Amino acid sequence: MKAEVFLPEDYSPAEDEPFMNERQLEYFRRKLIQWKSELLEDSRDTIEGLQDSTRAIPDVADRASEETDRALELRTRDRQRKLVAKIDSALRRIDEGEYGYCEVTGEPISLKRLDARPIATMSLEAQERHERREKVHRDD
Repeated sequence: MKAEVFLPEDYSPAEDEPFMNERQLEYFRRKLIQWKSELLEDSRDTIEGLQDSTRAIPDVADRASEETDRALELRTRDRQRKLVAKIDSALRRIDEGEYGYCEVTGEPISLKRLDARPIATMSLEAQERHERREKVHRDD
């Protein structure tokens, strides 16, 4: 069992400290756990809302409108479910010591990118190359 890492409330990873040191890893772990918690709470609220709003609506237009709203809400929750899986994957990479490094080049991913997108698995350059290749193949 690892000892808990002290992290000041105002801590933010800095370029002048060793990359992916204990404090940075703990910072990103907490950020990911908080994000996951918020997504799961939203999902619980949606499920409760869908269960509560199950009712017979006599007007066809109103019923169609409610069904469209439900479909949109469910599609949003499905995207969030996939995001939770990516968060779990990032947490696993932290535990395995692979977090923060590009899965393509092995180079460190910038702290700014990780702070903005903590589930990032590629450096910005590798991601851009990937998207360009994807676009070329999609146009075929």
